[in-house]
Amino acid sequence: MISFLQPPAVLLPFQGKLAAQSESEKELTCSICHEIFRDPVILSCSHSFCKECLQLWWKEKDTQTCPLCMKMPSSTDPPVSLVLRNLCKTALEERAERAETPIAASEALCNLHAEKLKLFCLDHEEPVCLVCRDSKAHNSHRFRPIEEAAQDQRVKLQIFLKCLQDKLKLFEYVKANSDLTVEHNVVQTQYIESQIREQFKKLHHFLFEEEEARIAALKTEEQQKSRMMQEKIEALTKKIAALSETISATQEELRADDSLFLYNYKAAAERVQQRPLLEDPEVVSGALIDVAKHLGNLAYNIWNKMKETVSYTPVILNPNTAEGHLIISSDLTSVRHGSKQKLPENPERFDSYSIIMGSEGYDSGSHSWDVEVRNDGVWCLGVLQESIKRKGQLKTGFWELSRHDGKYTAVAPPLPCKVLAVKTLQRIRVRLHCDKGKLSFFDIDTNTLIHTFKLTITEKLFPYIETKTLPLTILPSHLHSIFILLYILFYLFYCI
Repeated sequence: MISFLQPPAVLLPFQGKLAAQSESEKELTCSICHEIFRDPVILSCSHSFCKECLQLWWKEKDTQTCPLCMKMPSSTDPPVSLVLRNLCKTALEERAERAETPIAASEALCNLHAEKLKLFCLDHEEPVCLVCRDSKAHNSHRFRPIEEAAQDQRVKLQIFLKCLQDKLKLFEYVKANSDLTVEHNVVQTQYIESQIREQFKKLHHFLFEEEEARIAALKTEEQQKSRMMQEKIEALTKKIAALSETISATQEELRADDSLFLYNYKAAAERVQQRPLLEDPEVVSGALIDVAKHLGNLAYNIWNKMKETVSYTPVILNPNTAEGHLIISSDLTSVRHGSKQKLPENPERFDSYSIIMGSEGYDSGSHSWDVEVRNDGVWCLGVLQESIKRKGQLKTGFWELSRHDGKYTAVAPPLPCKVLAVKTLQRIRVRLHCDKGKLSFFDIDTNTLIHTFKLTITEKLFPYIETKTLPLTILPSHLHSIFILLYILFYLFYCI
């Protein structure tokens, strides 16, 4: 019974007073952070805490009470205890001296019998001597030779270490992608600003205030998203540093002598096992600049403020969803296939198909848009569900009209593909009736129906285009001639 009350540790020559020092350190330990006091303050109830720990504790609580006895202190700014601070300083200095004391493998002895540690108890997971093996404390326990046990435990710790190393690689990858996102946001911001300024120059002085307001909104979004990504990067950096520190410490433990390694094994294993519990880092969704918000239908929105009507493109493409080979026009209405670009790996972007989505989705009402296509190459256009998988293979959740190998096909998995009796298409009108559950494609040049899908709409559907060769362009809506005339008069009067 007495043997269970003894500390299950290795006895070293200087550990007689070390135990007493450990007990004294307990009296100098903050109950909040469980470390030796830093700037200790004393409350009216005689309990002491680190000044910073106490302030953080109170900050998270509704009432400022003692964390131990829950009594209300006489002051919310308790005084620093100089005596206690001096004692803590002395304890820290003694701890540093003990840490610098070399520990030889030949000095590791059993703390109960002062015998060499030759066995490892598998039940208690600690090194023991031959006398301990025959004691009541280890009755019916399993043992291994110290060398064999050290080898087994090293293998276990190396497995934990591999998990940490894999986790570190993942954090480093996400951090690198976050850095690329910040750089891409800067490029996007510069590009958007140039486009905004170019359009505003056409309207000149009359629209000067509107121009500055939109630039300010863009700058604000850039600052917000850059700040969000910087916070993400800082958090990743801290976690990477913590993981790196744990890995370095674990590698140092693995290089230690068998007895000393097993002596410190529990603490090392607990430290390593806690780290993999960290949640895997995720790529930030919505981290890119909302290009469509700033550039989509820009001229139309400006005219709308003046209570006039101008032409606009009903579908604006969203560059943040475009696969890396797609090149988008400056007005976000045309897309073509080109060389692979270096872009951030954001969750919104497709990676296996040359697809770009529209910036707005629909789940009610009637919507239509016209697309200029080519009677050549490989392309698809239609609608897809908002929740569709952006990475890997697309199996379902989309409805499209496609051209491949000179044939036009209606595709809507899991239904079988249908080859259409169409020879040449130049301009296609896509019409989505959300309330009726219909998606229709028309040949604008012959004013004939190409195909109609019947579908059940359970979420927003987004227009999309896929092209592997020639450009596809979304055409602007037609205006009444009077509005065209008004626009020309306005431009001539104010901008020339």
